[in-house]
Amino acid sequence: MNSYFKQYSRELINTLNTLTIANLEKVFEVLWEAYKKNKKIYVIGNGGSAATASHYVCDLGKGTAVPGEKRLKIMSLNDNVAHMTAISNDISYNEVFKEQLENLLEPEDVLICISASGNSPNIVEAVNYANSIAVTTIGILGFNGGKVKELTTTNIVVDNFNYGQVEDIHLILGHVISQYFRKRITAKEQ
Repeated sequence: MNSYFKQYSRELINTLNTLTIANLEKVFEVLWEAYKKNKKIYVIGNGGSAATASHYVCDLGKGTAVPGEKRLKIMSLNDNVAHMTAISNDISYNEVFKEQLENLLEPEDVLICISASGNSPNIVEAVNYANSIAVTTIGILGFNGGKVKELTTTNIVVDNFNYGQVEDIHLILGHVISQYFRKRITAKEQ
């Protein structure tokens, strides 16, 4: 176990060191602009990435709340099980996010897609819909970025094919973004 832990940790650190910080800064600036303009941010993902989407919303929604300052408007489309299963059952799981976005999304809002493969049909459908109405799209991706890499306005690709390590780094990215966000709000940087 000890040697596997060390191997896993080394691989995780090596992958972290390959991230392009300029892409992380772009993602942050997109979210910061949405915050300044009072635009909404929606986050989506499947499986472990669905849990990460909810985690992003918790950290960016509550973790960035500073007394006396406006708050980030952010929501995960993974959190209403009744709505998701109704769409999946009555229409198609491929439409589970797009259908919700049709009720909510407005131009200049932001859609964050979290996906290890970047190829999930429901994520691709959601990004295509968002692009059709001038919404900024962000991919938090793994592997080689898949189809979503080519469709999103900006993205961060975790260059690794180990699902667990990709998901670990996606969570780390969420923590970096949310903690830096709070720092900027606290410093009253506009």
